[in-house]
Formats: sequence, structure tokens, C-alpha cells
Amino acid sequence: QGPISGVNKEIAVLQCHGDCDPLVPLMFGSLTVEKLKSMINPANVSFRTYSGMMHSSCIEEMMDVKQFIDKHLPPVD
Repeated sequence: QGPISGVNKEIAVLQCHGDCDPLVPLMFGSLTVEKLKSMINPANVSFRTYSGMMHSSCIEEMMDVKQFIDKHLPPVD
């Protein structure tokens, strides 16, 4: 566990989780996001859940990831 200070406290985080994940239960995702919010600016932490998604991905999740990247990373020329 390294120090979190300065710019690191303002990092934007998107955490995604399927509500039917048999490998990593949703409860663990919820606990993780609460821990993140206690370590960095909670306003910068987004937690998205996806109905019926197991330990995989879905189109809705990929669209959320794309939107997050477009919002937080500079465009590539």
C-alpha cells in the first residue's frame, strides 16, 4: 500500500462489475469501491453494475469504458 497524495488523490476511476459474477461476487466489488472512495476523492470514483453479466463483459460496459476514456484521456492524433 503506497502513499496516496497530491495528483493521485484526484485520479478518475471507473469500476465495472456484473451482478451475476460467480468468481468475484458483487459484494467484493462494492467493498472495493468504498475503499477507493476512502482513499481518493470520492467524487471521482464511478461504480457501474450490469444486470445479468457474469465474469465477462457486455456492450453496455464497453460503451461506458469508451465514454470514460473519451472524457478523461487526451485524444490521440
